[in-house]
Amino acid sequence: MFNIEEELKKLPGKPGVYIMHGEKDEIIYVGKAKDLKKRVSSYFNKTDKSVKVQALVKHIADLKYIVVNTENDALLLENNLIKQYQPRYNI
Repeated sequence: MFNIEEELKKLPGKPGVYIMHGEKDEIIYVGKAKDLKKRVSSYFNKTDKSVKVQALVKHIADLKYIVVNTENDALLLENNLIKQYQPRYNI
């Protein structure tokens, strides 16, 4: 079962792309980060989340990530993954 506290502990403080999956293992969101640990943690630690973020967080069933060398690499990978999977919460 997905345990967000355990997953957050595993995240490195490096650039990369995070991929959030829904209950049916579908990709629901793809994001990039200069620091994966800080960025992904922000979804779960903020108290003043937007309605979109609140809805997204409720539907996360799994979290994967890909570490890359630079923030630019993360931007390119994010762009390609969004085009490929067209996640529900990416606009």
